[in-house]
Parts: sequence; structure tokens; C-alpha cells
Amino acid sequence: MAMLEVNDLNVYYGNIHALKGISLAVNEGEIVSLIGANGAGKTTTLQTISGIIRAKSGNIIFDGKDITKERAHNMCRYGIAQVPEGRRVFSNLTVSDNIRLGAYTIRDTVEAKKADRKKFFDRFPRMRERKRQLAGTLSGGEQQMLAMGRAIMSRPRLLILDEPSMGLSPIFVQEIFDTILRLNKEGVTILLVEQNARMALRISDRAYVIETGYIKMSGTAKELANNEEVKRAYLGA
Repeated sequence: MAMLEVNDLNVYYGNIHALKGISLAVNEGEIVSLIGANGAGKTTTLQTISGIIRAKSGNIIFDGKDITKERAHNMCRYGIAQVPEGRRVFSNLTVSDNIRLGAYTIRDTVEAKKADRKKFFDRFPRMRERKRQLAGTLSGGEQQMLAMGRAIMSRPRLLILDEPSMGLSPIFVQEIFDTILRLNKEGVTILLVEQNARMALRISDRAYVIETGYIKMSGTAKELANNEEVKRAYLGA
């Protein structure tokens, strides 16, 4: 059984049919990417899975439970965390306070939460140097690290990432993708939306191509990376 199953999902914005029968699956331990042009429905798919947007029809199954009508603020309790497009850190709070808020839903001892924070700073040593700095004063790449770290503090089984490399310098892009791979090796399943299709396919196990609200094709990342249509449309070949 897949960890996440999305079945025949239909979403509307008023009279606009944004998602047209989207179906996909993410197995435990995988990195699965959604690639497609701007406006294809990638972010809408993620936000519907996360409970931010309501589906008109279809269902979403996580770990065998139907979460289609679950509210967004309850998703962390199921083991789902999302890093939204644009990072959206708490700009007026310090790095440390952002991280503490990431663990808000965790019921555990003070010592265990301290151990989680130490693990975060070990993963992101650059953040240790800036832990008393206001999050809004960080660079874009540093804010992305903080947003990912904040999500990980909730101990998710499934981490949903929306355009993590957007607007970042090449050095930070590589660092972000290295971090995604490292988190996956530590046992976190990843669902990734990413404009940089070449990098996304390089690190993914499988991928789906979304076009104007429907799944146009799917397969292993290697299959899609070698597909001539995908090469022309998304890989600049």
C-alpha cells in the first residue's frame, strides 16, 4: 500500500476546473516529483493534499486513512509537513524561535525537543551561527533552509516541498537538493514540486508530469528524463 494515494481529484476555483481527475501515489521512502509549466496545477495539488484547498471530488488517502476533508492545521498530527513556495518564515522571530514553533505539535520531553533542535543545527550549521538572528534578515537560501528545518521539527513521515530552489543562487540550489537527499536517506518520504525539472528528476525515484490540470505522463525519473517530449518541454533539450 502506498503511503499517499490521490484518487481522481477534482478542484475548482469558481468556474475554473483547476485539477481534472488527478491521481498519483507516493510510496514510503521515495522521492516523487511533480513537474510541469507554471499554472499547470502543481501547487494546487500540493495545497489540496495539505488541506489548504478543498477538493470538489476524489479522495486523498494517507497511511490508509481518508484525509480528504481534514483541516490543514491537523496535518502535522498525521505526519505530513509542507514547506510552501516562498518559504514564509516568521520574519520577526529569530531562527531559534522559528524552529521551536516547528515542534509546537510534538508532545515530548524538553530534553527530546532540545535533541531535535541540536539535530537541526547539525544538519544546517550555517543556522547555528544565525540562531539569534531575525529570520527576515536571512538570505533567500538561508530562509529556505530554515523553512525546511522548521517543517522537519514536526517529525513528518511525508515532507511536501513546493519550489524549494526558486530564486536561489546555484550554490544554494545544490545545497538544498543535497539536503533533500540527506533527509530522504534519514527516512523522510518526499513529494517535490520543482521548476528545475532536471535537478528534480536527478534526485527522484519517480515523477509525474502535470499539464493544465491533469497527469499527462508518469514513470521512473530515469524514464521521464530520457523521454523526448519531456526533454523538449522541460529540460531545455
